[in-house]
Amino acid sequence: MKSLLLGIPIALAAVAAQAADVPEYKLVIKDHKFQPVELKVPADTKIKLVVTNQDPTPSEFESNEFNREKIVLPNSTVTVFVGPLAKGRYKFFDDFHQDTGNGVLIVE
Repeated sequence: MKSLLLGIPIALAAVAAQAADVPEYKLVIKDHKFQPVELKVPADTKIKLVVTNQDPTPSEFESNEFNREKIVLPNSTVTVFVGPLAKGRYKFFDDFHQDTGNGVLIVE
């Protein structure tokens, strides 16, 4: 049991080291629009998207093309891990404001 407990901090340190290696990209939702509308990210690499909603209403960051869906409460931030993805263009949108909240990941 003692050796198991000693292994937990080592495993947590390994996970933290891997998370630190994941490139981070930022998206902002303002006026029900994504900024930037097009975000370039590397191919074949897991990425961390930090999505901040600056609006007074909730948004839903969603993509059918890379299979993610996350509610972003007003004036708050969420983290979404994506990939690795092959080269291409992957659409994302705000499911609550589909008329204005659209963007694309450009994977190069």
